Amino acid sequence: MNVSTIGHAESPAQRLSELRGRAPQRSLDARALAALAANPGCRRRAVLDAAGVDKAAVAGHLGHPAPFGQSPFAIARGHVFEARLKENGYAALLEPLRRHLGLLPEPTALAVPDLLTRSAPAVRAERTREVLAEAASAPGVWTLLDHPMLRLTVAGSPTYLEPDAVVVHGGRCTVVEIKSFPVLDGAADPAKVGAAARQAAVYVLALQEAAAAAAGRPADDSPYAEQRLPGSPESSVLLVCPKDFGNRPTAVAVDVRREVATTRRQLGRLTRVEELLAALPPGITFDLVPDEAGSPTRPAEELATAVEALPAAYSPDCLSSCDLGFHCRAQARCADSVEQLGRGVRGELGSLRTVTEALAAATRHVTGDPDPTRGVGDAGPARDADGAEETEAAARLAHAAALRAEALGRSTG
Repeated sequence: MNVSTIGHAESPAQRLSELRGRAPQRSLDARALAALAANPGCRRRAVLDAAGVDKAAVAGHLGHPAPFGQSPFAIARGHVFEARLKENGYAALLEPLRRHLGLLPEPTALAVPDLLTRSAPAVRAERTREVLAEAASAPGVWTLLDHPMLRLTVAGSPTYLEPDAVVVHGGRCTVVEIKSFPVLDGAADPAKVGAAARQAAVYVLALQEAAAAAAGRPADDSPYAEQRLPGSPESSVLLVCPKDFGNRPTAVAVDVRREVATTRRQLGRLTRVEELLAALPPGITFDLVPDEAGSPTRPAEELATAVEALPAAYSPDCLSSCDLGFHCRAQARCADSVEQLGRGVRGELGSLRTVTEALAAATRHVTGDPDPTRGVGDAGPARDADGAEETEAAARLAHAAALRAEALGRSTG
């Protein structure tokens, strides 16, 4: 089918496939889902992630690659550490689990069922659901799910997620995340622990959804509800990391109730994929048209037009969590939009939409000059409200400028 003939009558799956083009689909993992939940108003990321578009490849072809990502050395170190935990019947992993979960001391007390890891995600998710239900109905048996496949409904569409491990114990379950960053003197890098907690919160939500489905009831929409159904996840997750500078594992319990509440609330704000697709103009595609060597051949200007057809909700936080963050920043700078200054500043500036407008309003406030854009034809309640909002924002800017000048004067005096 020619891309130009695509109509909105297609199913969402077909439409998403056409948007992706001939590139393989990128799975939406927990890390990407946590980043999406942190910025639910960004339709650009929502559509690209739903379509499985490789945002890193798109950003690189647009000339704004994201200079972040886990290094190959860190990935290799993580694989080696995880493999060591699984040696001798998970003996190295059992030691920290016993301390935190009270596992029975005999390794034979731990059941490790086959989760069909080579099957398709939907098959794996169904197998995980069956094993979870069986393990939850036998509270006297301890079960370790090694790389289970969980399913979470996001914006009306299923998303498949793969945690490192889930331990089912006493009719409940605990998410276990294996990380390669060290725990030094009983403490780990707070930024890395925070990122791991946000990622694990997505798995907790998926397990809550699975437990609710097994009980034949809908998942609780309250962001602070604590689920206590058979198979429900605990509110604390276990991060298993190397202790100090060796490969001996240690576990850190992290309470993720706040992250779960925030993620559930933010995911609930995401617009359904069908609505996002219906708002797109026909003919849009993000296909890079790779040649035989895999290099993109599509003109960058054409790709940029397609990307910019999707509204973005940029903020500086995107630079550390989204592959398209640097492209969106360049776009915000070209448009002189106040979004480039952060969500907090954007909220304080009210109806002032550009940096130039904000600076001009602050100058008028200091000099007392009237707003030349306020004419007789602009009268009305809406314009008066905007004017009052702009005056208040201008007063804040002028006050901030005075404080800065005073501080600089003191530092140079």
